[in-house]
Amino acid sequence: MKAIISFYQSSIGKKWIVALTGLVLVGFVTGHMIGNLQIFLGQEPLNIYAKFLQGLGELLWVIRGVMLACFGIHLVTTALLKIQNAAATPQKYAVAKSQASTIAAKTMIVSGTILACFLIFHLLHFTAQIIHPEWRDLHDAHGMHDVYSLVILGFRDPLATGFYLLGLFLLCLHLSHGIQSFIQTLGLRTRKIAEPLSIASPFIAGLIFLGYASIPVASFLHIINPIGH
Repeated sequence: MKAIISFYQSSIGKKWIVALTGLVLVGFVTGHMIGNLQIFLGQEPLNIYAKFLQGLGELLWVIRGVMLACFGIHLVTTALLKIQNAAATPQKYAVAKSQASTIAAKTMIVSGTILACFLIFHLLHFTAQIIHPEWRDLHDAHGMHDVYSLVILGFRDPLATGFYLLGLFLLCLHLSHGIQSFIQTLGLRTRKIAEPLSIASPFIAGLIFLGYASIPVASFLHIINPIGH
């Protein structure tokens, strides 16, 4: 137990925890995006996918709990690591490092905090359906919960869509820096892949942004429409 505490208290320990939880979160974000993009296949495919997830029962809540725990640990440990590094780094060196760092690196704490608010809003909006409780009774022609129409109607709200796009932008800004950081922490970064990695990271983050953003934008612009509501 003491070894675990000592590891967490060290700078390298925190970096490993941030890297590993970040890796889990990137995998979840990518998988979640692929599932959500089924909205462009139509009402039935998305509702079947949603029914499958709900059919997981307690396992789904376990997955959600693990993801929320990873997010919380990632956010808190990143903040503690930044505080620890600031306390251990001479002022002159810190200034030089700040000038060389990217916008993404400098805003990791702020973007992470806003993302936490974004996550809470997302859960209240579509998972708990507290923001629009009337949508709990939406069903398609097969009697399945009409998640397809629920999502589209949710993004007809300009404030909701705007907040989602802001959250997605910050998420991908976070990812563009985070992917490089955790690969370096895990010792996977070499000279041969350093330059391709620096190019690929923002590209991957951009693809994730476009994938997620396409849903609220298509809904808000009436490119896709609810069926029977």
